[in-house]
Amino acid sequence: MTETEGLIAGLLLLFALVVYTFWPENAFASQKEKTRLDFLLERKEQLYENLRDLNFEHRAGKYPEEDFQTQRALLEKETADLLAEIDRLQQA
Repeated sequence: MTETEGLIAGLLLLFALVVYTFWPENAFASQKEKTRLDFLLERKEQLYENLRDLNFEHRAGKYPEEDFQTQRALLEKETADLLAEIDRLQQA
């Protein structure tokens, strides 16, 4: 391969890399819009994870008993309200 052919191959490779890196994708256009139910289901998973973390941290001794009970009651109430709304939306 001559020096000129190597230079041309390198420029073609550079061009291909630039095109690959900056080519616009239609990722935003292909995403579906979230419904209220989708949002609530994601929130439910977050609340369950928060409850698991709270229980773990309490068992590890990071939370005093009264703080644990208060935080747990708040999370359980929010979860119950959320589950009620999910149930209403699924019934409709």
